[in-house]
Amino acid sequence: MRWRLPEERPAEPPTGFKIAHPMLSQDGSRAGFTGVSLGGALPYGVLDEAHCVYGLRHRAPHRRCDCGFHCVHDRAAAEAMLCTAEHRTAMLLEVAVLGAYIRFELGFRYARQRVRTATVGPCGCGSVAVALADAGWGRPGWRALAASCAGCVRGRPSVSLATFARLGGERLRVRAGGGAAPSGGDLPEGLGVSELTAEAALLQARLDWFQTQLARLGQPGPDQG
Repeated sequence: MRWRLPEERPAEPPTGFKIAHPMLSQDGSRAGFTGVSLGGALPYGVLDEAHCVYGLRHRAPHRRCDCGFHCVHDRAAAEAMLCTAEHRTAMLLEVAVLGAYIRFELGFRYARQRVRTATVGPCGCGSVAVALADAGWGRPGWRALAASCAGCVRGRPSVSLATFARLGGERLRVRAGGGAAPSGGDLPEGLGVSELTAEAALLQARLDWFQTQLARLGQPGPDQG
């Protein structure tokens, strides 16, 4: 007898949670993600299809393989993974589980997914993130990004949260999670860090950096009067 898994036909795609690093294509035209475990070498889009990471020709997810996207049922379980040192710069994703899937006690392994919401953690300094800046590593053709406040962006390649969502497409929503309010910020009470404020703060940080560089270039050398 051939053993068969029970089949489910939900009215709506199941929802799952996972963590991943935000990525920006080399030409800056596309936004995506890369996983933190088995599939970390293969960046994927907001709406994408899983492929076997071992290069086998079967469709993912296969019962006798580890291939396919992975997520957990519980948001808190995904958030707990962000506590480890190697995952501190990852984002929390809420995903729609699409196509064929295999259900486990803690989550799903599945064929296709759409990232609905990506939550960015605080900047490394503890402030609320207004941008995603070059993290200093990447994959061929892709740069990894990390949360950054306006003061820490400086001259690094970066995109605002709104721009990352637009480049990702598929109605992706990107929002800032925890973090301290920006120092010296005069935001109206209850407003928080809106996308417009984030764009303005990011632009101001870049202007400040360029002004600093121009000032250094204009300083006389040690032998000049």
